[in-house]
Amino acid sequence: MKRAALFSVYAVSAVMALQLAAPAASFAGTAKNIIFMVPDGMGLADLTATRIYKNGLDGAPLSFETLKHIGYQRTYSANSTITDSAPAASAWACGEKFNNGEISFHGDGRPFKPSILELAKNKGKSTGLVATSTITHATPAAFGSHVVSRNCENEIARQLIEVTGVDLLLGGGVDKFKSVKADQCGTKGDFIQTAQERGYAVAFSKKELDQAVADGSKKVLGLFNAAGLTPEYTRAAGISEPRLPEMTAGALKVLGKNKRGFFLMVEGSQVDWANHAKDYPYQLGEMLAFDESVQVVRDWINADEERKDNTLLIVVADHDTGGFAINGPQTALLKAGQTVEAGWTTGNHTGVDTLVWSEGPGSKALGKSIDNTDIYGVMVRSMAGLKE
Repeated sequence: MKRAALFSVYAVSAVMALQLAAPAASFAGTAKNIIFMVPDGMGLADLTATRIYKNGLDGAPLSFETLKHIGYQRTYSANSTITDSAPAASAWACGEKFNNGEISFHGDGRPFKPSILELAKNKGKSTGLVATSTITHATPAAFGSHVVSRNCENEIARQLIEVTGVDLLLGGGVDKFKSVKADQCGTKGDFIQTAQERGYAVAFSKKELDQAVADGSKKVLGLFNAAGLTPEYTRAAGISEPRLPEMTAGALKVLGKNKRGFFLMVEGSQVDWANHAKDYPYQLGEMLAFDESVQVVRDWINADEERKDNTLLIVVADHDTGGFAINGPQTALLKAGQTVEAGWTTGNHTGVDTLVWSEGPGSKALGKSIDNTDIYGVMVRSMAGLKE
């Protein structure tokens, strides 16, 4: 789609989106900040197994388990009982169903709503995307770009910098931002140079990210691997890549300086990859890092009364991957530090509902059975200080 036509779609769709923010009954607080956290591909058994390993059968819950409201969402896409990450994240980002493979864009030419990230940016808020995959992968892409296929990662990189102008991007994907071969959308180019020209501090290591944060940079592009980041369970000592909790902490320091607030999406991308691979040690490492990242966010929120009143935190998986199950042990009680006997029903995604944990302005509306598209309306209304 030509850029002029794309912006005309945005303009029409913005009106549709803002209509969600009426009528005007007030929440106790307004979501000045929205923090959206995604353990990609996580099912309930993943959580249970991680809690057992970390704290034992009768031990403390994981950080996100203690959020105030718990609900669950349907995950199907516009054309499939079994969704992939592209339409699942697009449903959150834009509040409507998309076909598998589509990134907040209808391939048949129908208009689409602006993403929640774009609405936040239009309100003067800072915006950020953090992932352990390439930052152009399906989930982060859905919030910051509109393309016909998730395989258009070069085009997604271009839009993140040139069109949407997301303030903070942390993850993998050097090869997508500096490409010599065109992607499925026909895009290639050096978008790292473009980012530098547009005022981004560019980081390729944890040390450089820490320096960008210390320097007070308001726009940061952190690309720490050619593709996805190194899995937690295979990381060697002294690796230069930041971990997900470290990227999350850096993002909060950068975005938190905006007095108008921010929208931040944080994805533990490789929970999904671990379940595709049917690799329990891989899954466990990614789950522990994700929960640590949630605790980083909660510590940041709880450090300030204003943040507690005006920050909406949502934790939700886009879909289940693998049908992971705890099959044993059958005759022993596991203690902290011990692992379950694991099994999977498939190497692909499943169609089961996934849980939604939330806290903050508007979160009560998520504490029930919902569709994944409903989360968008809750975020729009909470950002405006309105309720159902």
